Amino acid sequence: MPLFQPIAAPDEPDAIPLNADAVRRDMRAPSWFSLTGKATVRNVDQATLTPMLPSGPGTGAAVVIAAGGGYLIEAMENEAWAQARWLADRGIAAFVLKYRLEPTPADDAAFAAALVARFTAAADPAARRSFDVPAYMVEDAAAAIRHVRAHAADWAVDPDRIGFLGFSAGAMIGLDLIARAAVDARPAFLGTVYPSMAAIDVAADAPPLFVAMAADDQLFGTQGYGLAEVWRAAGRSVELHVYAAGGHGFGMGAPGTTTTGLMPAFHAWLDCGGWLTPRGEGRDL
Repeated sequence: MPLFQPIAAPDEPDAIPLNADAVRRDMRAPSWFSLTGKATVRNVDQATLTPMLPSGPGTGAAVVIAAGGGYLIEAMENEAWAQARWLADRGIAAFVLKYRLEPTPADDAAFAAALVARFTAAADPAARRSFDVPAYMVEDAAAAIRHVRAHAADWAVDPDRIGFLGFSAGAMIGLDLIARAAVDARPAFLGTVYPSMAAIDVAADAPPLFVAMAADDQLFGTQGYGLAEVWRAAGRSVELHVYAAGGHGFGMGAPGTTTTGLMPAFHAWLDCGGWLTPRGEGRDL
């Protein structure tokens, strides 16, 4: 059996192209494959945004979701689609961002070697942020926030209650979005799941931050909790969840661990912060 089992590209009839004038021209065609039984993609050359909306009345809140994968792949089912469906079922408009990726070799063995090398580098305790976020990925995230904000009325979304939820590399994109983007592209709140925990500079107006990881995270579990500490030291709101077990990449939660409580915890954080109620009726984090 191939190391990465190829699968047909899924139908994405609702996918909205982003940054259409900045399509990657140095890429092979995007390819989909099954990784641990879940749909994953590499060689993405065109960023897209796919809405997953509540079937009934919504809360008015919205979340842009970015999967992880070391900037070489995107774990779409494990870290984006499942979470989007979960949020939509609870009245929160979800928007799955499929951002542009770094190119990877066509050969499976070479691709696997590149992936291992990338995650090995990320796990180096001496690395401050493990590796820099490519600027075009942050541009894609900014375009996603701007698009949702510009079309908020079409989706019954409050433009002041649009947040970002990222997993691993997607979380790092979210953190860089806060640092680099113009005001109109910044999310109102930021959820990060197993990001690098290294300390970073925190802006004076940084949004409320939600952080979740497992203590036995193979990449970032030995870094301490600098990310949460600097947010708190800057006087900004932060909530930190450290699960006893679950490793890196647990997605919706690793069976038999408390990481299965991730999405309920994120939802409770949104609710207690007033993000799920109209302006003027909620509480400030």
